[in-house]
Amino acid sequence: MSRKQDITPTGRADRAQAGREHDARRRLLRLGADALDARPWLPAPAPLSAVDLVQFAVWRNADLAPEDVLSALALLPAARAEVDGLESALLFIARSSGLTWAQMAEAMGFNSPQACQQHFTRLTSREAGS
Repeated sequence: MSRKQDITPTGRADRAQAGREHDARRRLLRLGADALDARPWLPAPAPLSAVDLVQFAVWRNADLAPEDVLSALALLPAARAEVDGLESALLFIARSSGLTWAQMAEAMGFNSPQACQQHFTRLTSREAGS
């Protein structure tokens, strides 16, 4: 069986999404996102994040064609994953620095410490599954 025949439907979907994201990144960079300042917390030459590119599209919305908006939409799953990663990392740092679940829940607007802890568990389990 050839390598192409060996790809599962999930693998094909993942590959298709990766292609859409790649094309979307290229399109938004050509529209001017490549001129955005580098993020000082990222080592050079780190590419812009999906969040940066989606924010760029929102900022430049009046100048975007429908295809450009579709490019930004194609990056939303990657942007969500980036934000989830940031959130779980920050929650981990908060716990490591001695903050309680109650303090974190209050800061984040959760109704209880347990809700905040369950949210963290869901985030980390989603990251582990991807």
